[in-house]
Amino acid sequence: MNNKPFIFGIATSDENFTDRKTETARLLSNFQHGINTVLISPRRWGKTSLVQKVYRLAQSDRLKIVYLDIFSCRSDREFYDKFAEAVLKQTASKWEEWLEHAKLFFSRISPKISMGPDPMSDFSISLEMNHKSDDIQEILQLPEKIAQKKGCRIVVCIDEFQQIAEFEDSKTFQKQLRTVWQLQKSVSYCLFGSKKHLMTELFEKKSLPFYKFGDIIYLPKIGTGDWVKYIGERFEATGKHISKTLAERICQTVDNHSSYVQQLAWLVWIHTEKTASETNFEEACQDLLDQNSPLFEKQTENLSTYQMNFLRAVKDGIHEEFTTQNVLQKYRLGSSANVSTIKRALIKKELIETENRKTVLADPVMALWLKRVLA
Repeated sequence: MNNKPFIFGIATSDENFTDRKTETARLLSNFQHGINTVLISPRRWGKTSLVQKVYRLAQSDRLKIVYLDIFSCRSDREFYDKFAEAVLKQTASKWEEWLEHAKLFFSRISPKISMGPDPMSDFSISLEMNHKSDDIQEILQLPEKIAQKKGCRIVVCIDEFQQIAEFEDSKTFQKQLRTVWQLQKSVSYCLFGSKKHLMTELFEKKSLPFYKFGDIIYLPKIGTGDWVKYIGERFEATGKHISKTLAERICQTVDNHSSYVQQLAWLVWIHTEKTASETNFEEACQDLLDQNSPLFEKQTENLSTYQMNFLRAVKDGIHEEFTTQNVLQKYRLGSSANVSTIKRALIKKELIETENRKTVLADPVMALWLKRVLA
């Protein structure tokens, strides 16, 4: 077992990966049967961990998985470079092979390849390309051509896919991707990202190219029962004990948010010598708030008075009917039209989100922090 019983802030694997049996089976089936998949959920709910687990389960000589994170991409040109580099690197077993593929499949484009000490893992590609449709298609068809040459199937997994919404002339770029990808026979795509509102818009808005692109999986929270079992096992594996009641308190405090459950459980574990107590739990909660307070202060320091008043309302348990006269007056939200403006701004800042048509705070620990600072 890993020496650290709880993992947060990074993708988890092996014994640190909790439950997700249903989602794992569905995603694995999609990979194996060539079904395009879109994963949508709030930030830090375990999308990347889930995809990487299925990646390891699915990878074989007959099914190759390509994974790339486009968070750093700020333009379509940067995307094409990263896309080509990932496909070449992750579908070849030796550097001579990806170099051969680069020469074989790029007839119109001259790729500039920079190598480091280890050519299999340390190289980058810069594509000398024009924004002509032929050049773009050549890049986007690269995985299909490689799959056909090798007699295998390929799944391309793209993390932080919502970044494409920020590109200049994004809609045209999206059309270019979909036009090529939807016709490929040997390649499927798994697209996911950390900004729920942008991902939802990309794949649910009828006017955008990726509408109904594939199987959309809305990742649910992991159930309390699964978390309690996991927390108890991790404590016992390190010679410590925690009651089911206290493990449940950990889950309830952070609303079963995957990353925060791991973090709060870790903090309780640190404070525990043998058996976790109420005091250990309270100390851990205080640590969690102290660690995250600087971030929350930064996220809220430039909010308008109206926006802070809206957060206060949500913190107080108002989740709908914000435009009633009682709520407008009590929380000083201005007019009914102003409420819509406030909501759009806070959703864009990822401070609130909508669950079952109700407005909630996106971050459960920020909710605890607001109760302290807006008491």
